[in-house]
Amino acid sequence: MIAETTNSELFKRVKASFMRQGMMQNLGAQLLRVEPGLCEVSLQHSDRVSQQQGGFHGGAMGALADIAGGYAALTAVPSDLEVTTVEYKINFLASFGSGELRAIGRVVKAGKRIIVTTAEVTHIDASGKQTACAVMQQTIVPVPKTY
Repeated sequence: MIAETTNSELFKRVKASFMRQGMMQNLGAQLLRVEPGLCEVSLQHSDRVSQQQGGFHGGAMGALADIAGGYAALTAVPSDLEVTTVEYKINFLASFGSGELRAIGRVVKAGKRIIVTTAEVTHIDASGKQTACAVMQQTIVPVPKTY
């Protein structure tokens, strides 16, 4: 998306971890942007992410928000650590059966033991119209990197 951002060491670090995420790979999610305290990911609508009525499944929206917030948190810890979600709360605002979802995760506060993040999920339709889809608050903990 942004050449300077996608070529940075921070982007490369997050991308290496993101590519190890089997679920994100199965859903077809894409890493778009990484900055200190921020991560943006996208997900195209497909049968892999739909619920019984054809809309994006809430689990897919939650997973996208979780990953955006989690990788925003990863930018706030030393490179020898990873992060894991302790909990999150999500509010679904609207449902859509086509287009793309974009989640932007942001660090609210990064402490030594916990990191609090938020994520906003937006739907983008074929004409480019953006609509708020979900909001999430999350608690993350740094953990040792085991790979």
